[in-house]
Amino acid sequence: MASNIVLSNTDFKVVGTRPVRHDGTDKVTGRAKYGADFDAAGLLFAKVLRSPHAHARIKSINTGKAEAASGVRAVITGADVPTDSAAARKVMAKDKVLYKGHPVAAVAATSAHDAEQALALIEVEYEILKAATEVREAMADDAELLHEDQTTDELGEKSDTHSNIATHFRYEQGDLDQGFAAADIIVEKEYSTATVHQGYIEPQNGAAFWNMNGELTIWVSTQGAFTTRDALAGVLDLPVSKVKVIPMEIGGGFGGMIPIYLEPLTALLSRKAGAPVKSAMTRAEVFEATGPTSGSYMHIKMGATNDGKIVAAEAMLAFDAGAFPGSPVTAGAQCMFACYDIENARVDGYDVVANKPPVAAYRAPGAPIAAFACETVVDELAEKLGIDPIEFRLRNASREGTRRVDGPVFPVIGNVEQLEASRESEQYQRPLEGPNRGRGVASGFWFNIGLQSSASISVQADGTISLVEGSTDIGGTRASIAMQAAEVLGIPAEDVDPAVGDTDSVGYTFLTGGSRTTFATGWAAYECAQEIKQKMIDRAASIWDVEATDVDLVDGVFQHASDQELSMTFKELAGQLNRTGGPISAQVSVDPRGAGGAFATHIVDVEVDPDTGKVTILDYTAIQDVGKAIHPSYVEGQIQGGVVQGIGWALNEEYRFNADGRMENSSFLDYRMPTSLDLPMIGTVIVEVANPGHPYGVRGVGEVPIVPPMAAIANAIYHAVGVRMNQLPMSPDAILESLWAKDGEPAGLAQAAD
Repeated sequence: MASNIVLSNTDFKVVGTRPVRHDGTDKVTGRAKYGADFDAAGLLFAKVLRSPHAHARIKSINTGKAEAASGVRAVITGADVPTDSAAARKVMAKDKVLYKGHPVAAVAATSAHDAEQALALIEVEYEILKAATEVREAMADDAELLHEDQTTDELGEKSDTHSNIATHFRYEQGDLDQGFAAADIIVEKEYSTATVHQGYIEPQNGAAFWNMNGELTIWVSTQGAFTTRDALAGVLDLPVSKVKVIPMEIGGGFGGMIPIYLEPLTALLSRKAGAPVKSAMTRAEVFEATGPTSGSYMHIKMGATNDGKIVAAEAMLAFDAGAFPGSPVTAGAQCMFACYDIENARVDGYDVVANKPPVAAYRAPGAPIAAFACETVVDELAEKLGIDPIEFRLRNASREGTRRVDGPVFPVIGNVEQLEASRESEQYQRPLEGPNRGRGVASGFWFNIGLQSSASISVQADGTISLVEGSTDIGGTRASIAMQAAEVLGIPAEDVDPAVGDTDSVGYTFLTGGSRTTFATGWAAYECAQEIKQKMIDRAASIWDVEATDVDLVDGVFQHASDQELSMTFKELAGQLNRTGGPISAQVSVDPRGAGGAFATHIVDVEVDPDTGKVTILDYTAIQDVGKAIHPSYVEGQIQGGVVQGIGWALNEEYRFNADGRMENSSFLDYRMPTSLDLPMIGTVIVEVANPGHPYGVRGVGEVPIVPPMAAIANAIYHAVGVRMNQLPMSPDAILESLWAKDGEPAGLAQAAD
């Protein structure tokens, strides 16, 4: 089920249509080349020795036996990494390992088998230390310090306190005490969420060749070739001009394919061996040694008046960052209350290191965790006031001119419009009947970003154009970017041949993430096509010996303003370029600032089995303001994919750690992700409130869909069986224990919210 509500629109010929994606055939036939497909003459294979301990000092490493083993061409340890930054220590441990899976050595050999055998010959002596994998445990005064020299940045000031708390910050506005004094009803709750993984299908990989001239070439599946280049240059102490990154196709990412892992190790092994080196992770390594998202502890308090106005909101968010500072708690704090116009608010955020893999981005990083707490409290306020949950959100909805708690004031946004569309949606209008069934509603926000992008276009003699851009294509952005260029030039999307360039072939382009690609790289293609358009107009004017100001391009045809006989199609003019002045091309780099924030509301119907705690998703509708859907099919797919990931996060997914800090479920067999058998068809409603900060009104769409699902499902569970869940995942055992506590029976591992 899909529908489209257009509230502000301009008629377009290409934008808003559904052409077949340009790379589709290569991907379904197996011609597309991914990182693990890389091959080269004399290729060596690398394997990584990883710590079996979650926290330990490295007392000694002996690699002599491995270096002498059959087929081995190179062995490296932390001593071979030329820098000593936090980024370098993420790549390879030096004096201390901070999580199970932390690399301590790597081997390159003539076969993967020989490399694996050599790992067993490396002798490492450890002094095991106490590990903390839960955020409150890591925050405790008596917790073992991960970094002995780390002190807390306390509200913008460097403190003298040595702690696992890297940063404590605060956002606030208004008078919180006055706000709560005015409230007729106050809801205050605590929440905890487990670490979860993005669950992309392709494991991390990397191949490198460091030639005799000191030039390094990397082939890798990555969300950002330039981001990888810059990170590598920093860790390896190289100028960026000496590093070339060739992005391969990518089998998913969702933020998890941004950091570097194997690339610097294969590079150092290549330099030592004098040959190209390739490595790829196993699935267990992906879980144990790449960046999941944070686990968290949250405390939230909100107050409202009897007429349904939220007058105060306060939250404390503590997110674990894994082994190095950098959790998404800042973004969580910025997004948490953004759906609402709240005069008095405060959010305190804590970035905490713990003995887990360093976290990476995961689709709207931080916002889904924060929304789980906020949106369940909002639902409880609406229930206690006897107000419909969507009506309650509408009464408090942020809109143009509303100030977020972290400072920015909203420009034109579609929050009210998407809420109104939610209220009128087919699912919300349909009664839900039956025992142990409930309907949940939750909203979500992501601010989206722009940042730098580049594109180049060359006009071909047959009337097609070649478009080279710098953004990795994860979800169909070749098509959405190409369509924006085609719209300018009045040609079909099929007449654009888009390609993703390497770091030497296109201007700097920020990574694919943050819902920026169709917005920012699409804008680069738009501006580049505008240059092509003007150059083609100039050429037509030259051929006709008229003023260029009298020539225009209309629906793919160059026309003179007054002489109707002076007319050529884009294809006809393209065929004349080489003999009338030479080829036409253009290159553009942009840094757009007008990324518009996006809002969504999700409606979910569930059925809960009170005997087993199992939750069945009966129906689901996601409503979202997308600004302008360049390719509606891909917009729908992005929304549906985010919802499915949110359902897994809500009900099943979690890192399970034992007492020693070792992950116990590092496989797709034990880490439970939803399949098609677990899900209904995900309905979508596309709302289009044009973003004035983009030529076609685009707002990013990829992040917002994962923000509301956990809270929406929690609210549905409450309305089905009467227990408010305060933890993720809401697994069958957690639900059962909440039900038992509600009925006065002893609770076990899970703690009921009410």
